[in-house]
Amino acid sequence: MDHTKIFMICSIVVLLSSTPSYSQLSLSPSLSPTPAPAPAPDFVNLTDLLTVAGPFHTFLKYLQSTKVIETFQNQANNTEEGITMFIPKDDAFSSLKNPSLSNLTNDQLKSLCLFHALPHFYSLADFKNLSDISPVSTFAGAQYSLNFTDVSGTVHIGSGWTNTKVSSAVYSTDPVAIYQVNKVLLPEAIFGTDIPPMPAPAPAPDIAPAADAPAGDVGKGSSAASSSPSSSYSIISWSVWSHMILGVCGGLALFL
Repeated sequence: MDHTKIFMICSIVVLLSSTPSYSQLSLSPSLSPTPAPAPAPDFVNLTDLLTVAGPFHTFLKYLQSTKVIETFQNQANNTEEGITMFIPKDDAFSSLKNPSLSNLTNDQLKSLCLFHALPHFYSLADFKNLSDISPVSTFAGAQYSLNFTDVSGTVHIGSGWTNTKVSSAVYSTDPVAIYQVNKVLLPEAIFGTDIPPMPAPAPAPDIAPAADAPAGDVGKGSSAASSSPSSSYSIISWSVWSHMILGVCGGLALFL
């Protein structure tokens, strides 16, 4: 009997001592797994990209000589804003006669290179909104701005001296956008506002209309045409009468 009481008392003590631990264990919130951080964007090497993407060797040479490529590279991979670049083809520089870039100072050439980029990533669809807030400041500063116009999905760019359009998207993945343009963007802050007039387009060749017949000839032709049936009718009538006269004369000869 004593052993039974002792066992019951020990059992009660064990249950009472284990209840708080169990309650604490049951009430402790379950820990959800921590979400994995978003992967960092891939590093974009602008020099390698421009070397293999197209005929951009001339502009890349200017970027490297002015060290602007380092500014663009830092903006592309070390900022949240990203970058948008407009890259002229090699033949855009070879066809540029006036004004010439050979007389520019190093600072002016650097500003010219910075003028070809925006300190923010813009997809092609974003330019429709940019056309509403133009002009837009470039990397070169507030005095170096560009005007954008979206015409049925085609992006047109104006800088005063230059009017061109985006001909293709070389690379467009956030945070880097690179677009090809057919002309070098020339800022007024460097070349001034005395912009020569654009050459007028060549006139379309004149096509001589078909020569019309003179009015007198037309009248003669119509009168000749109208007189021709009456002449034919007169000839036919005379032929009939001559046959009838010959027939009558022949009949009289038989009776006589």
